[in-house]
Amino acid sequence: MKHFLLVGASSAIAQETKQQLLNLGHNVTQLSRNSAFSDGLVSEEYIGVLPALSEKFDGLVYFPGTINLKPFRSLKIEDFQTDYNIHFLGAVNVLKTYHSQLNEGASVVLISSVAASTGMPFHASVASVKAAIEGLARSLAAEWAPKIRVNVIAPSLTLTPMAERFTNSQEKYDSSAQRHPLKRLGQPGDIAGAVTFLLSANSEWITGNTINVDGGIGYLR
Repeated sequence: MKHFLLVGASSAIAQETKQQLLNLGHNVTQLSRNSAFSDGLVSEEYIGVLPALSEKFDGLVYFPGTINLKPFRSLKIEDFQTDYNIHFLGAVNVLKTYHSQLNEGASVVLISSVAASTGMPFHASVASVKAAIEGLARSLAAEWAPKIRVNVIAPSLTLTPMAERFTNSQEKYDSSAQRHPLKRLGQPGDIAGAVTFLLSANSEWITGNTINVDGGIGYLR
């Protein structure tokens, strides 16, 4: 039985990951800005002072994110800064705060986006910060090896409340699904399954990787 820390635990993917880990008999500690998903550990901003934790962890996943899709001409500097704070600096702060509490052999998983490696219109802000996340992960994987593994999951559009405005009609869903070679959008369980795999002993020889869980859109046409 292992113990995992899920940061940004209110997301649909985080909750699915939690359930998968619990089903495997593991312990999970949740940290969220939403008290309903925080095990009492509420953080107003992940770039600020984080709650002190006494436990040791066998893995950490950083879930917070945004979907800020606009034409480049409409993006303000503040939009880039907000995304950078949430996606990147928040992850940096969490890792700096809790690194000393990661057991030897622990696994860190960060969340990117298929847009970081596949050019997509209106993704300038999110693609930029997710590319930074991937660079951070590769650097830390090299620095922390062999004691701690660091990997990234890069999803495509997934059916979560955050993405609802892009999928809230049959026409929108069908249009987005048809762009993917597998002709459907992701479910939270698709992404959570990959996260759970990277936290498990089945991935002990994997570090510094970005794994696309994207219905094929990142590589296939």
